[in-house]
Amino acid sequence: MRVVIIGAGVMGTATALELARRGVRDIVVLERAVPGAEASSAAAGMLAAQMESKNEAERATFVTARDGYAAWAEELRASSGVDVGYRRCGALELAMNDESLEALRTRVASDRAAGLRAELVDLGQAREIEPELTAKVAGAAWFADEAQVDPPQLLRALLAAVVRAGVVLRSGVTVSSIVEEAGRCVGVEVTGVPDGREAIRADAVILAAGSWSSLVPGVPSTLPLVRPVRGQLLLLEERPPRVSRILASHGTYVVPRGDGRVICGSTMEDVGHRREVTAAGVQKILAGSIDVAPCLGMAELSRVWCNFRPHAEGGPQIGPSPLAGLFLATGHHRNGILLAKATADLVADAVVDR
Repeated sequence: MRVVIIGAGVMGTATALELARRGVRDIVVLERAVPGAEASSAAAGMLAAQMESKNEAERATFVTARDGYAAWAEELRASSGVDVGYRRCGALELAMNDESLEALRTRVASDRAAGLRAELVDLGQAREIEPELTAKVAGAAWFADEAQVDPPQLLRALLAAVVRAGVVLRSGVTVSSIVEEAGRCVGVEVTGVPDGREAIRADAVILAAGSWSSLVPGVPSTLPLVRPVRGQLLLLEERPPRVSRILASHGTYVVPRGDGRVICGSTMEDVGHRREVTAAGVQKILAGSIDVAPCLGMAELSRVWCNFRPHAEGGPQIGPSPLAGLFLATGHHRNGILLAKATADLVADAVVDR
């Protein structure tokens, strides 16, 4: 069986690795630019299953994905020699007023009823968990099992592991069309090769092109549109490290790596693939981050960047598509890192058992 994967981000490489683990020997991953250079390596890396879920079904999926990450991180270390920076550091979701506190109270009760660790804490308790927390909070929800990874390290591990597994990784090639014959996807045509164009036949094609997925020629028009949502982020550096927990409040999140680096985000902007980092975006993130952890006001602003979250109406697109032979691993919006291994498992199930 030959499998072609469009996209060498976390979805494409994780799926390639899982297929190789299941015995698929002919896997080609196509990347138009630098592998992992888009949303995958530019993400904050939160594994915030309880904070990010919007309903019980989503929570169950997210928690299962989060709780399997420790084992996956060890597997990747063994197969690649790269530490992906997995840390179960816990997260505080902050309430700045009584109304927000009541909403958190409901969330905590729901999580506890589902057997998850969650606790509603007052200011004093919250500052015992994170001493650098602002004194302005009305209370917080403490999710002790929330975790994080370092996305650039995760991509390095995945890329090293797939190469060691015999996967062919081709960068600098663009898929110019998905090839369809008799109502079935039978491969792709690419440009950016010495002969100008090349047809690559395949038994299965997996679309894992992130926010560019809907722009690949030949993708069925019946699929939900995957559109980019720009998120700006910044890196602060503390010396010595002070903040130790993930902090979240009203669209702002603070993700300390444990070594003095602190990732802060983010914006949600419907501006297409415009790659600008804006003064207003940076100001919003800095103000929100310093508001929840005042000590960050003295940190060094080291880097600013943006990524493009792949948003699909109705949620992630995973598994078989309406076109036979074409499979989907896209549309994960803010939760691609969290759902990478779970998506790889589901797509591999669909491809191998088709």
